[in-house]
Amino acid sequence: MSQSVQSAANSPTAREAEPWWKTAVVYQVYIRSFADGNGDGIGDLTGLRSKLPYLAELGIDAVWINPWYPSPMADAGYDVADFRNIEPSYGTLEQGEAFIIEAHELGIRVILDIVPNHTSSDHRWFQAALRDEPGARDRYIFRPGRGPGGDQPPNDWQSAFGGPAWSRLDTGEWYLHLFAPAQPDLNWEHPGVRAEFEDILRFWFDKGVDGFRIDVAHGLTKDPALPDAGERLPGSQHTDPHPAWDQDAVHEVYRGWRAVANEYADRVFVAEAWVANNDRLARYLRPDELHTAFQFDFLRAPWRGNSIRAVIDDALSQAGTVGAPATWVLSNHDVPRTVTRYSRSQPDHLVETDWERSRWAGEQPDRALGRRRARAAALLQAALPGTAYIYQGEELGLEEVEDLPGEVRQDPTWFQSGFTDVGRDGCRVPIPWSNDEAPYGFSPPDAEKDTWLPQPGHWAPHTVQAQHGDPGSFLTLYRQVLALRRQLWTTDEPVEWLETPHDVLAFARGGVQCWVNTGATDTELPAGMRRVLASGPGVTGGVLPADTAVWLTEPEHDR
Repeated sequence: MSQSVQSAANSPTAREAEPWWKTAVVYQVYIRSFADGNGDGIGDLTGLRSKLPYLAELGIDAVWINPWYPSPMADAGYDVADFRNIEPSYGTLEQGEAFIIEAHELGIRVILDIVPNHTSSDHRWFQAALRDEPGARDRYIFRPGRGPGGDQPPNDWQSAFGGPAWSRLDTGEWYLHLFAPAQPDLNWEHPGVRAEFEDILRFWFDKGVDGFRIDVAHGLTKDPALPDAGERLPGSQHTDPHPAWDQDAVHEVYRGWRAVANEYADRVFVAEAWVANNDRLARYLRPDELHTAFQFDFLRAPWRGNSIRAVIDDALSQAGTVGAPATWVLSNHDVPRTVTRYSRSQPDHLVETDWERSRWAGEQPDRALGRRRARAAALLQAALPGTAYIYQGEELGLEEVEDLPGEVRQDPTWFQSGFTDVGRDGCRVPIPWSNDEAPYGFSPPDAEKDTWLPQPGHWAPHTVQAQHGDPGSFLTLYRQVLALRRQLWTTDEPVEWLETPHDVLAFARGGVQCWVNTGATDTELPAGMRRVLASGPGVTGGVLPADTAVWLTEPEHDR
């Protein structure tokens, strides 16, 4: 018995007529931690350009680059001071333009990050607001305080990084920052704000950029009354309505953005939208709004077959209602790495990032187990219909660096939580490329400075150099996965679930099957199928070991 789930990414339209982004593999570059070309310990455009052949060999279709704009780095570049230039420590605008051309020559599209919910406090607009220039504060959200003398914040909203979401100026007025105080929220009811961002989009589209990942896409517009949000239970930020998030007015913004993108050929938007459910997410993907949105429930799902299947079914169903492809993400710069999430016991609920980090001290990781599961998850992700995103270092099997010393941490979460939440630095540690000790080829041999975050002393076996040519390495597996994905999985065939035990996932798409065993014991594989690729050893005699995945084809498919 089987059950078919049709994805919008797999419409009856001929494969060659589909937009590139409906089946793309996109590699996320956290530029600060990717490759350092000038020896200052910080990744830059020189380093990134030098690694383009590596990315081409990996087999990706596009890169998504985290913010490369000028920034004081209060939040690693998500506090943008100038949306039309390049951060000087990364390079120049001319180098950015050269990178776009060079990537395109290798068949790699370029997606930039756009940060529309807020600016840096160094942005010329906010500096004008601080000087109280006429109309300048209207572009942000300034309010008088509550209580005697206005000494209390205008409402009870909390920052995503901890503490109140309001800061007070010496003049007595308060301004809203849903993240760090150095990231004041923009007022998206202001027509000048909307016009400015549409012009920013055109600026980069004109330079050949192929699309944008929209940071905090569920933000921007707020309930105009700015009412109290009420007490928020831990872990409820993605399930409970909030007057600052996922407001209906934001869809008018994105209809304007889609009109801008339609002025160009083959451009794409992908939303980072943390919303209560996939019904709400689908609203961002209506035909006149955004093209795609990250499916975060996929990375939040525990390593349990029934949980993962439920997430996949929901994502495919909801994306299909609006004609959009599903977008699958296992990791990014904001969440613990896949290896680490899978290295401990797996709960019976979707996993919130703060919950995951809170249990590190009480449960030691089994990284060998985490890597087995992460290898299997790579096969699952690549076999699903739609777009797949890979965060840098996932192809190397890197784990979260959990034990960074407090004095080197830079994530505002660490500071605004009163040093109780270690934050996101552990997944942002610079990538190891070669050699047996830090900086593992991340910086040139004559580098004058250490890497901006320290690398672990045990990463020598995980460098690109160490894994290249090793048939059992993570890197070799990813290269095989991406090459075979083009041959096997970018068809218009829907997901057809196969009957399995509850802790085993198995589906067919045409004559190809993907089996994933999340359980603790071996499971039988169907007879008469040919093994194409397995995530680990032991797939022999018609048996799939625990924490292992395999791709199978029917004999007719081979012919």
